Amino acid sequence: MNTLTINHTHEAGTLIEGTAKGDGSAEILKANGWRWGRSIAAWFVPMSRDRMPKHYKIEGTAAALRAAGFEVETEIDESTRSTAEVEAGKIERQAQRVEALEAKAQRKSNAADEAEHRAKAAGDALPWGGEPIKIGHHSERRHRNAIDKAHRAMGASVAADRDATEAADRAATAAHTTGARYSVQTVANRIKKLEADARATQRNIDGRREWIKSEAGRDVLSAEPIGATGAYRERLLTRLADQNDQITYWKQIRAEQIAAGEATNYSRETISKGDYVRYRFGWVEVVRANAKTVSVKTEYTWTDKIEYTALTDHKTAHEYAEALATKQAELVS
Repeated sequence: MNTLTINHTHEAGTLIEGTAKGDGSAEILKANGWRWGRSIAAWFVPMSRDRMPKHYKIEGTAAALRAAGFEVETEIDESTRSTAEVEAGKIERQAQRVEALEAKAQRKSNAADEAEHRAKAAGDALPWGGEPIKIGHHSERRHRNAIDKAHRAMGASVAADRDATEAADRAATAAHTTGARYSVQTVANRIKKLEADARATQRNIDGRREWIKSEAGRDVLSAEPIGATGAYRERLLTRLADQNDQITYWKQIRAEQIAAGEATNYSRETISKGDYVRYRFGWVEVVRANAKTVSVKTEYTWTDKIEYTALTDHKTAHEYAEALATKQAELVS
């Protein structure tokens, strides 16, 4: 058997080299969550590009392949690219995907037009006025064949039109993907998640107090947290550096959105009790301005909390009353 090599880089993700059709590796790779990439002609681990290596999956796959008689080597590069490089690559790949899908949609549309023309020609070949088949007449066979041909042509036309519509929808969806990824609320949510992930990684690095054996042989809590060590600590530090780089990148994107007036930048310093804020479908009164959220009145006895990043507008009580009076005057007039 050939020697198989599982390799991982931040840019390419986790791939395996040396497999061959029918060598028995495909079943093992499938069972371990790998997929075949037709465009790259290789097996890959889904969601591994632009990420740290999934050691448990790599080691589990290598063990399963070795148990089946394969020789397996691993080449793992844990260095990461900057978030700016990662995002530029994603945008470029998405643009290529949009271009390919639009070309496919055009081909499908052309095929649908041709199928429609064939269906029309087949329909025009039928006897005029829906003439019935003359049983026993020399034209019976020709008439039946013409009906079958028209039926098949119409079915092919309908299928081709359906394929063209589906391809156009996929191209349109792909064209909006990058814009959706950089939408104001998506960017705000991503920053929030990244910050939470970074805090979790830092906690794993710092460790926690654990139960240990005292000199007397009793179970006691350690006096200090027991942090990560060795290779595991190094991986966590690399992960934390990558997470912090992502946070810096997306905070810069948000700052640009705020500067352009696309995003709001409210906080407890700009919003006070009694003010009104706009959220989703309407205006609500502020009950309290918190560190990360505002508490607002509801039609019930309790209040709701809304994150500052989700607010789309703000008015003081006086400004809101003026706007309401102006609107009522316009309705009367």
